[in-house]
Amino acid sequence: MKKVCAVGLAALMALMLAGPAAAQYKASMKLASTQSMDHPYMIGAQKFADLIKERTNGRIEIKLYPSNQLGKGEREMTEGIQQGAIDLLVTSTGPLGGFSPTINILDFPFLFRDNAHVDLVLDGPIGRKLLDDFEKANIKALSFWENGFRHLTNAKVSVKKVDDAKGLKIRTMENKVHLAAWKEAGLNPTPMAWGEVYTALQQKVIDGQENPVAVYYASKFWDVQKNFSLTAHVYSPSPFLMSKKTFDAMPKEDQELFVKTSYEVGKFQRKTNRDAEEAKLQEIAGKGVTVVRDVDRESFKKAMAPIYDQFSSQFSKADIEAIMNAK
Repeated sequence: MKKVCAVGLAALMALMLAGPAAAQYKASMKLASTQSMDHPYMIGAQKFADLIKERTNGRIEIKLYPSNQLGKGEREMTEGIQQGAIDLLVTSTGPLGGFSPTINILDFPFLFRDNAHVDLVLDGPIGRKLLDDFEKANIKALSFWENGFRHLTNAKVSVKKVDDAKGLKIRTMENKVHLAAWKEAGLNPTPMAWGEVYTALQQKVIDGQENPVAVYYASKFWDVQKNFSLTAHVYSPSPFLMSKKTFDAMPKEDQELFVKTSYEVGKFQRKTNRDAEEAKLQEIAGKGVTVVRDVDRESFKKAMAPIYDQFSSQFSKADIEAIMNAK
């Protein structure tokens, strides 16, 4: 009984606090992702949908569409956000440079020291500026969630240092910074839509791929990738995007609620992702996968370093140093 009363009181307070316009506004929204429901993306998405429904007294309902249901990949679904066909999207930064070029600054290898450094930058003024830049592309970027630090997996060789990986044909995102970095390291990077990757690995069209632990785990790659090296070469943030058309149609009170709630859920989603990583790694090892923990990351860092000069005209040295030196 106490729980029922508490829920009823919360709903009543939400209704009282909402302005006249918000009290009348109702909507059913679509939230999309490339990932399955057990991936941290969708765990965060479910939390966001539940909170919005609760905090709007049911006026706004969000339906989840995981596993590429609303598009063939992140680029196509980001276009759906831009056009207003999709309301919300959790995505990697992979294809986003084509919509907001400044976001690619986060894709430099070995830019972040650790998770604390990530949070300091993305939840601060640098992160907010990068999110605001999406408005030029008719996209409202609400907050940063995460995919996590990316690692190299392959079906051919156990990789401890960069020389071990030379010549491997690996799938990457459609991201020019990532492509250039892997070429500098002596690999053969091949951009490919996410929905095609498992089959390409299975048929040995490619030798490997690079992704955070959660993606490898959710995709059950242990059947086609028996070598997992903890390279942590790039941190992969996941902007939580919203159609600007949908956002602009909402009353101001709901706009503020979406931004505030997305930021709150971003913290929850990152923590959920990080807390589960070690258990997933142990389970992956139990599947017969060789997990290389003592990777010589300095060898990868040194090999990929030239791309900082290669892209110096696109990203200012001062901006890169501001991220790297943030404390």
